[in-house]
Amino acid sequence: MLHPDAAATVLPLPRQLPPVLGAGAFLKNTLCLIQSNEAWLSRDNGSLDSVAAIKGYERTAAELLAAAHDKPVGVAHDLHPDFHSTRYALASGIKPIGIQHHHAHIAAIMAEHGIDQPTLGLALDGFGLGLNNESWGGELLRVDASGFQRLGHLLPLPQPGGDIAARQTWRMGAAALWALGRGDEIAERYKTFPNAPALATMLGRGLNCPSTSSAGRLFDAACGLLGVKPVAAFEGEAPIALGAMVKETKADPEGWFLSKELVLDCRPLLSNLIDLPSQQGAELFHGTLIAALADWLEKAAEKTGIRTVALGGGCFFNKFLREGLSARMMAARLMPLFPKRLSPGDAALGLGQAYAAALMIENGSV
Repeated sequence: MLHPDAAATVLPLPRQLPPVLGAGAFLKNTLCLIQSNEAWLSRDNGSLDSVAAIKGYERTAAELLAAAHDKPVGVAHDLHPDFHSTRYALASGIKPIGIQHHHAHIAAIMAEHGIDQPTLGLALDGFGLGLNNESWGGELLRVDASGFQRLGHLLPLPQPGGDIAARQTWRMGAAALWALGRGDEIAERYKTFPNAPALATMLGRGLNCPSTSSAGRLFDAACGLLGVKPVAAFEGEAPIALGAMVKETKADPEGWFLSKELVLDCRPLLSNLIDLPSQQGAELFHGTLIAALADWLEKAAEKTGIRTVALGGGCFFNKFLREGLSARMMAARLMPLFPKRLSPGDAALGLGQAYAAALMIENGSV
């Protein structure tokens, strides 16, 4: 089969599937076109936040479609209505199929491993639009050919000021204090920030503090409590710095609660970080989070009978999280699946969207 110049990567699929175009994500956008038993992945179009990037994206999409032997019967896209990739899908004239962000993360890993059987998925990242316009990012899913089920999630935290909290980790530190019933400490603890007293009021009244289950914001909360890059240059800078401090992870077995509904509450861990030196806190945070996630997955496996777990999302760039959780899972006789050729981040979402949608079309779910 001849592949177009726009296909930077060609991945084999387990069998022939309906032709579907995956429109990709907002960040690190990569389109994906399924043709028979292959997935054609485009070059990286970058973030779709400029006219030049959008023009490059549309040019790449046109090249893929022009080279298609089988014209797509569907175009899969993120649920976020403001992404250009979503707008492109809705205006394409091809049947649009919305695929939830974290479902796509897990489906991408399943595609790489040639799996279409029911699989547990743990998706940890900064943000993906969930159902009912919720902000998701710490998600435990059951994924199969018909779609996905949200089995559980991280206990949501408020995100003071919205998206700005992803770069100002002191805000997430303040959110953690508020969630621990210690909101009266915010103004003094963060007194070098003029907005701190107002932030305490915002949290108390729920003003511009959208709730999020994001694992990325949980990392930011730890950074904010430990004073690690309270104001970061970019999203993810503070968690990267936190990880760089770790020499050996340490776990507190009482650092989390897990409800019957599989909601993972890490407030005990956050409470323990408040008065620790940054390195000690970094090691305790990583070790306890790994232990908590392993416990979470074991309970989900007991509940569903599924012992294969795909792990995706940008948090898995963190080697301590990736390697530590993998070791604990294998000790518990759970099978971890990570990406093989692609990254755990958003560059793989086009593949996940296309694969999920193709299975759903084949299954008759859409």
